[in-house]
Amino acid sequence: MKTREEKRNDALVLFMEGEINIGNSPELRKIFEEVVKRNEKKVLVDFAAVSYIDSSGLATLIEVFQRLKKIGGNLRLCSMDAKIRNIFEITKLHKVFNIFDSQDAALKEF
Repeated sequence: MKTREEKRNDALVLFMEGEINIGNSPELRKIFEEVVKRNEKKVLVDFAAVSYIDSSGLATLIEVFQRLKKIGGNLRLCSMDAKIRNIFEITKLHKVFNIFDSQDAALKEF
């Protein structure tokens, strides 16, 4: 998994690439810990280049969602392909997360 960040307006966009799985979830958790430490309030995770996510990846996203909520922040997700979106729907996590078709749509709603 590769990641990079970009500031868009007052939001932090995290671009993920590859698989999000048990092997790299600890690395992802550290990235999100740094984001929370920097007191980022608006975080958008772009899934355009994510090919797979497992339950440990989902758990990591739930953790960061909760941590951001505690500091008055918000986590949004965008640009998922149908396969990834289906995982969120099967697990009912599409009811927890705000998921958008595009970055622009997500950024407008912050």
